[in-house]
Amino acid sequence: MRILLSFLQDKVSRPHPVPSYRFWQHYIKNGIIEAEMSYIEVPEVDWAEGLVYDEGSVALQNWQERSWQATLNYIKANRQNIDIFLSYLYPKQILAKAIEQIRKMGIPCVNFYCDSVREFKTVPAKFRIFDLIWVPEYEALPLYRKARVKHINLPMPMWVEPQLRCRTPLHEIPGVSFIGSKDILRENLLGQVIQKGLPVSVRGAGWLAQSAGPVFVPGSAYQKLINQVNFVKQQGFSGLAIKGLQQLTKFTVVPVGDDHIFPRPDFDEYINITQSSMVTLGINRVPTFKRTHNKPLTYSRLRDIEAPMLGACYLTEYCEGIEQLYDTDNEINVYRTVDELVQKTTELLNNKEKRNKLRINGQQRVLNDHAIPSSLKK
Repeated sequence: MRILLSFLQDKVSRPHPVPSYRFWQHYIKNGIIEAEMSYIEVPEVDWAEGLVYDEGSVALQNWQERSWQATLNYIKANRQNIDIFLSYLYPKQILAKAIEQIRKMGIPCVNFYCDSVREFKTVPAKFRIFDLIWVPEYEALPLYRKARVKHINLPMPMWVEPQLRCRTPLHEIPGVSFIGSKDILRENLLGQVIQKGLPVSVRGAGWLAQSAGPVFVPGSAYQKLINQVNFVKQQGFSGLAIKGLQQLTKFTVVPVGDDHIFPRPDFDEYINITQSSMVTLGINRVPTFKRTHNKPLTYSRLRDIEAPMLGACYLTEYCEGIEQLYDTDNEINVYRTVDELVQKTTELLNNKEKRNKLRINGQQRVLNDHAIPSSLKK
């Protein structure tokens, strides 16, 4: 299969000022090669640039017209080398008339999108133009079924170098490791299990205070009104109600003590800690305006593919559909509550045979069934 690829590639020396995105093209390109398929790219298009501009802005419109015209011109000149157009496009990046023209040239168009549960109240109308939407979140499937948008449920597109796919580490790192950015729900969960005596080491963005952070400047009353209107458009009135409820209801966070927080790891440290920790922890709850903090939204994250692929002894938070990915007794373990997290972690810490079983079985399952080559074939 010869793939025309649009997966947030950019053309700048430093990343654009948007949340990290460059890893996506690294994963998908290497996964395509491992699948013994090939990809080509439109040379002059900076796909990630489209994330920088505001919805409805002139700058975004100019980027759309420039980028999609270059794409159409490239396809016309290289039609014989393209079997499918595979993209990772946010709704604001999509120009429906361009996708229509690509499909009229006989090229199926598939778009990957991985934040439907958190971001959407309904499936964006622009997604209807694609032949297929690649949906990784099991919890998002009812949204797509209700909207009657053609979709396929496949895992997050994750790839790690073959030499890093270690089955059992030579030397385990004692205790439990969590690596991930700080948010209020993660801090509270980790604070509670540490309070119960669990030996957790915490690393990632935001845990160590590096600076005082940006100064908040209140906007005008008009700007506040505009922000409120935009919020309702995105989250609905139910989201506005939950936002108000969370502001009124005190959510007491159990903090993580400084002695459990360590510097953010570089790439090599990240791999070593994930692979070698006696237990590698996943947290699938996310702060949103769809649920209150006391009953948070949970869905499977990229880490649920990455950690087992690296050969981790992996314990992650239960969410809908996790049993579709793994045998949660023999390939990974899951927890639903703080007490269950403590109990299952303690059991793993005391049972090396079970840790090794999870490492081997989990990695075998993810490489056989959930790696990019398997998804591309499906």
